[in-house]
Amino acid sequence: MALNAASHNVPSVKTGPISGQPPPVSDEAQKEILQASESNSVGQSAPGQDGGDKDATTKVKSEKELAKERAKAEKLKKFEEKKAKMASKAEVKPKEKAKPAAAAKPEVSEYVEETPKGQKKILKPLDDEWHKAYIPKVVESAWADWWDSEGFFKPEFTSDGKVKPAGHFVIPIPPPNVTGALHCGHALGNALQDTLIRWHRQRGFTTLFLPGCDHAGISTQSVVENLLWRREKKTRHDIGREALVEKIWAWKGEYHEKIRTVLRRLGGSYDWSREAFTMDANLSAAVTETFCRLHEEGLIYRSNRLVNWSPRLRTALSNLEVDNKELTGRTLLELPGYDRKVEFGVLTYFSYPIKDSKEVITVATTRPETMLGDTGIAVNPKDKRYAHLVGKMAVHPIVDREIPIFAE
Repeated sequence: MALNAASHNVPSVKTGPISGQPPPVSDEAQKEILQASESNSVGQSAPGQDGGDKDATTKVKSEKELAKERAKAEKLKKFEEKKAKMASKAEVKPKEKAKPAAAAKPEVSEYVEETPKGQKKILKPLDDEWHKAYIPKVVESAWADWWDSEGFFKPEFTSDGKVKPAGHFVIPIPPPNVTGALHCGHALGNALQDTLIRWHRQRGFTTLFLPGCDHAGISTQSVVENLLWRREKKTRHDIGREALVEKIWAWKGEYHEKIRTVLRRLGGSYDWSREAFTMDANLSAAVTETFCRLHEEGLIYRSNRLVNWSPRLRTALSNLEVDNKELTGRTLLELPGYDRKVEFGVLTYFSYPIKDSKEVITVATTRPETMLGDTGIAVNPKDKRYAHLVGKMAVHPIVDREIPIFAE
């Protein structure tokens, strides 16, 4: 039941205002209470003492109760002895058993191939220390040199030097770039090509699996320039053209040899006597001859066109070497050679005046520089706004040139 905080009365009973805490008990009152509790154990009780009947006699325990207490004491004693024993055992560390000394492994010297270069591999018994288990470099060594010296992978012709009656089958290896080392993708592709070559060779075809490397000019130059900057904090302009070309050829030599070594380790049936590099003198002459013939036949021509210009490499790049980036709006990008970021992703509007008229036709583009190459303006044939302009000529606002307006 809830009580009034002032007087502990029932809430329905009226009471006076709260008067605060009651006054403390005086020292004389406390002394009298304690004396009364000591003289009469009934009623009042001193702190730390239990009240009870002062005339009550002490209860005598029965034999059964005493036996129960003795059993309990005996049980507690055994428990304490057991705990002390376990504590003493924990303090004494068990002696570690001496481990038998590990048998010393016999030292195996580095494997040395005893087969003379170009000769058939000398086979060793399987109980030899290097042949007890399969070790790739031991099993595969010497074979490639023997295959090359015997010319097993060169094209086979008839006695009069002609292609075999079954026909010929040739695969020039897709030349890996000398910009880096080979990876699993090269191994997979070359394995499939080598499978086709070997299959046709067994079927009696004149076969050729032609190895080689691609110079990858722009990519290689970029890699070497980055390396030059990381190692020496210099650009190609600091060291000059001749020094840069020398470094590029040194890079080519290092990675070309790595690529050749990996291809030979793969065991492909290449004819290494015909290995090619895309900047070899004969191949460069063939490229020049091909371009000249195509130009003379009118199949290729030189003209002013928009190109993918690299401000860093200072050269034009093909569409295959350009990484496109989608922009959702105005974007500032850093470009080599520019102190400030360049704005992209913004529509620029400009107007073409209509010849012999005051009208204009407005074009919107994200690349206003392309207007210099405009040769015509295409409009939607269903757009009524421009229907009356189809067939007329527009005047280029910058270049002195007239361009037609047509529906497309």
